[in-house]
Amino acid sequence: MGTGQMIVDDRDAGIFRVNRLSMTSNEVLQLERKRIFDKCWLYLGHESELAGPGEYRRRVIADRPLIFIRGNDGEYRAFYNTCTHRGALICRADQGTAKVFQCFYHAWTFDNKGALIGVPDEAGYGSGFEREEMGLKPVERLAQYRGFYFVAFDPLIEDLVDYLAGAADYLDLVVDQSEEGMRIIPGTNKYAIKANWKLLAENSIDGYHGLPTHETYWQYIADLGVDMSGAMMGGGARSLGNGHAVIQSPAPYGRPIAVWHPLFGEDMKPEIESVRNRIWARHGQERGRMMTNEIRNLLIFPNLIINDVMAITVRQFWPLAPDNMEVTAWELAPKDETAKRLATRLDSFLTFLGPGGFATPDDVEALESCQSGFNADAVAWSDISRGMQRDPKTTDELQMRAFWRRWSSLLQGVPHEDWEATEQKREPEQVASTDGRPGKELTGVSS
Repeated sequence: MGTGQMIVDDRDAGIFRVNRLSMTSNEVLQLERKRIFDKCWLYLGHESELAGPGEYRRRVIADRPLIFIRGNDGEYRAFYNTCTHRGALICRADQGTAKVFQCFYHAWTFDNKGALIGVPDEAGYGSGFEREEMGLKPVERLAQYRGFYFVAFDPLIEDLVDYLAGAADYLDLVVDQSEEGMRIIPGTNKYAIKANWKLLAENSIDGYHGLPTHETYWQYIADLGVDMSGAMMGGGARSLGNGHAVIQSPAPYGRPIAVWHPLFGEDMKPEIESVRNRIWARHGQERGRMMTNEIRNLLIFPNLIINDVMAITVRQFWPLAPDNMEVTAWELAPKDETAKRLATRLDSFLTFLGPGGFATPDDVEALESCQSGFNADAVAWSDISRGMQRDPKTTDELQMRAFWRRWSSLLQGVPHEDWEATEQKREPEQVASTDGRPGKELTGVSS
């Protein structure tokens, strides 16, 4: 294959551009599967989903069928969902509780710790057959941070805490909102978008689109008496290392955790204020203010979003094709939350990010519109330069550049560098580009 330049990263001129081939090429997608999804920590699930021994969730992670399960010994494990006999799926339900899994094909049986415990007519096998060697195959790496479990298919990958880098601090801001810990609320919001997966990575941490794209929502809550003059103002964006990034700003609208909203009703105000006061007492004024009075969208590279805004949404997305992705969203809430406040949280989530909410249909339309626009094959580059030569604002694009620099480094197989995060000066790589600016080359992609 030939070479194709994917990134223009010109610090001196303040220009950052992405080749739209990255959004349409199947060859790029195949490289992403090998060099990104096979080489990064990927979110698997939350500890609260497996509340007791034997509970499991069936997941597909980077095209691999997996079982996320808690054994009778209380340990969390991740196995490949394939019978070691002839390959059939042994877990055939999305969730449940099981002491054993029996393959429907030939009835090989495994316990919930992965051991093979039953083989029909085992005597028919020769002397070299070792049942102990035929248990379910565990995923190469499984680790958790504050209850969020991740898997990796590269056994030599760095430890999860090192991989998370600065993103761990923002997960702490989420988890520490409750003295009792957090839990995933039962149920999911699952849908597909006819667009490249990286468009949702961008969109999820893009403050620039918020006001024009979601104008109907802002008008809705303004009509409820909320002052929207500070929407998306006064915050900022940060690169957190390893491609992770966050945008945050003061909350101009209600959060069931600590900021009252007219939609919640006057009777909710004392309870919400009490929650805020307890958080401030536990964590101090500055950290308490960040946890209660600010909103944030956190991207954990490559495809996990923690949206701590009106509610706390965990969202993950996977490429199905260069122009198609699958999205799954869960709602996270404090374990000790009262029923009424939980109902308020879920209503807030559904109003904005639910399938019929104000935001999700807007975003789906925007991303599918971008993907359709790429078919024009007339403009080669998308521009992501906003804020490149100033202190980043919430509406700037530093956070997307952090994602794209990490993406580019992995596809090229070169060390990752994000000068906007480290403030280390470097000379731009002098690689000829079609628009005459210095950029970076991505090898192995036909242009």
